[in-house]
Amino acid sequence: MDELLDFTAGMSLALLALVLFSIRRQHIRVEYSVSWFGAALALLLLSRWPAALQTLAGWMGIANPPLALLLIIGMLFLLVIFRLSVIISDLKDANIALTQRLAILEYRLESLHGQTGAKS
Repeated sequence: MDELLDFTAGMSLALLALVLFSIRRQHIRVEYSVSWFGAALALLLLSRWPAALQTLAGWMGIANPPLALLLIIGMLFLLVIFRLSVIISDLKDANIALTQRLAILEYRLESLHGQTGAKS
């Protein structure tokens, strides 16, 4: 169990470093990195605090704390992926609306040029 907890702590620290590096290089926006920070910090906390992990495993009805840790890891990352899916969906809807507005403006601009060309 100690090896798994050490490995999880190392991976969560690596994830924190990767997110910080990505923010610094502007590969990821700060508002999108918050969920990754939260997940990495939760994993780091659980991997360094075995009593909390055992308590959570007891609440979940799982006798094996490492199995509970793996389940918690999976759920955290599913939540992060769901949050990012919602953000992507909102961006896609906004992109469609913006494209439609641009098409309407182009049509109106072409109509105005056609009217001024006919008057001259």
